[in-house]
Amino acid sequence: MPATASVVQLPPPAPETLGGAEDKVLLKMDSTKQTPVKYYVGIDVGSASVRAALVDELGTVVAHADQPIQIWEPQPDHYEQCSADIWAACCSVTKKVVSGVDASQIRGVGFDATCSLVVVDKQFQPLAVNCEGQNCRNIIMWMDHRAVSQVDRINAMQHRVLSYVGGVMSVEMQPPKLLWIKENLQESCWEKAGYFFDLPDFLSWKATGVTARSLCTVVCKWTYTSDGGWDDSFWETIGLEDLVKDKYEKIGNHVLSPGESVGKGLTPEAAKDLGLPEGIAVAASLIDAHAGGLGVIGADVKGHNLPCENQPITSRVAMICGTSSCHMGVSETPIFVPGVWGPYFSAMVPGLWLNEGGQSATGKLIDHVVRGHVAFPELQSKAAASAHSIYTYLNSHLDLIKKSLPVGFLTVDLHVWPDFHGNRSPLTDLTLKGMVVGLTLSRGLDELALIYLATIQAIALGTRHILETMQAAGHHINTLFLCGGLSKNPLFVQMHADITGKPVVLSKEVESVLVGAAILGACASGDFASIQVVQILNPVLLDQAGGSSAQVSTSDILVRSENHAPTAQDRSSNTLMRWGGLQQDRALHVSPTVQN
Repeated sequence: MPATASVVQLPPPAPETLGGAEDKVLLKMDSTKQTPVKYYVGIDVGSASVRAALVDELGTVVAHADQPIQIWEPQPDHYEQCSADIWAACCSVTKKVVSGVDASQIRGVGFDATCSLVVVDKQFQPLAVNCEGQNCRNIIMWMDHRAVSQVDRINAMQHRVLSYVGGVMSVEMQPPKLLWIKENLQESCWEKAGYFFDLPDFLSWKATGVTARSLCTVVCKWTYTSDGGWDDSFWETIGLEDLVKDKYEKIGNHVLSPGESVGKGLTPEAAKDLGLPEGIAVAASLIDAHAGGLGVIGADVKGHNLPCENQPITSRVAMICGTSSCHMGVSETPIFVPGVWGPYFSAMVPGLWLNEGGQSATGKLIDHVVRGHVAFPELQSKAAASAHSIYTYLNSHLDLIKKSLPVGFLTVDLHVWPDFHGNRSPLTDLTLKGMVVGLTLSRGLDELALIYLATIQAIALGTRHILETMQAAGHHINTLFLCGGLSKNPLFVQMHADITGKPVVLSKEVESVLVGAAILGACASGDFASIQVVQILNPVLLDQAGGSSAQVSTSDILVRSENHAPTAQDRSSNTLMRWGGLQQDRALHVSPTVQN
């Protein structure tokens, strides 16, 4: 029988200098810290909402706000959004977080966003990506699967660029979506299009008027390589030779490293929209999952007896889990993993190769299963009466019905296959469907709680499949670092620890993706020649000892600045490597329950 895990409070590790001789001065966070005088704004565009945070020079989240954005689903597997709606939400939440702050103290802005495809004409006006001709709906979302035929034909050609996407291109990437537009909306969209942006790059253009693209977006979703650039033969082979003829102007022929300053900063119009000073620095952006990965994968957890202690960050995987989940592993040399995207050089941590596994529907799947159950109205009513979220209530209900057994044993006769939206990694089969085995005629709250648990377990088993595939290809992974909305669900976290057999570390800065975006703005500002970011958290360890509760705090960030003028290299590659790769994180450590 599994032993019961419990939570114990550990003393915080002593502060220490990071790195070598060059790391002599650290601005330490303590009770006597000086009042910060510089701020940075991080803006994160997720699938269903836009969030912004004001982060001070010590890394403290001073304020944050969020606002929902609209999603259209005109037909199955077609998901669309509106760039004007998203930009308006960016402006609204940014104005909220900077309200009351001296504008002269705000030094930089960084964006991250989902890797959705934005289409505008030659005058940068939105173009419809739908047969209805609705120009306001000018974004094909990342999770849109309309381009099935196109991606099948691209994969059948077996071009050499596919080796950098796990051997099989995903329908969620941009080339098949572009081909779909050309074949289905040639006159109304393709021939009128002036620019095709990844959403993170659209936001930096909207802020600066500069059409430069981020290395992160074009490498991960468009087949660009950091050493070779665009491969003409790929675009010509798949029937998009038009893009080659105009020297890639429509999809980007000026590429910047994440964190590099874009143009001359905020334009007057964007500054007015956002409520920020004209001309402040705007950073080349990141995909949202990569911003989260940058924020957690470099955590230093010395003193916590974790297997990754004194090991390079190549022993870790950052798992960013929200609507979908991404599994980010880095390596010093390229590792080609069948069914897993990459290797991508410098796409997340400069100087390291990135492999990216993923599950197309995780939070969305859990929500779909729970809300679609006949007992959902009862759950909703009882959760509201107890002043808890539906998922907190379900977790408590599972504790009530488990009796003496560990909660994971409740689903011994109930199993879910979680590929309701196809399989991204490692099977790379978008035609797969979901399945539930072990249903009965029962329709009550107990049964809803059980299928909820079985769905979470299925997602965790999918993560295990991805990790095992990465390890078989040459990765050496021993610890998971989680962030994102699902990491706030203790059941989701514990099932991942149990099923993968690996400890899980959580950042206690729940807005870690937003901090990652703000880090970009700080890099672009030129305020720091070289930066060390250290997230300081109250540590908690899930152990096999007697139980107790623990309080955890939000994170603080330590920043070091050197007394020389920053170079472009300092502000991009070196800076980001230090922010993302040398964090010190006193963290929540969740151990797998032990089988006797």
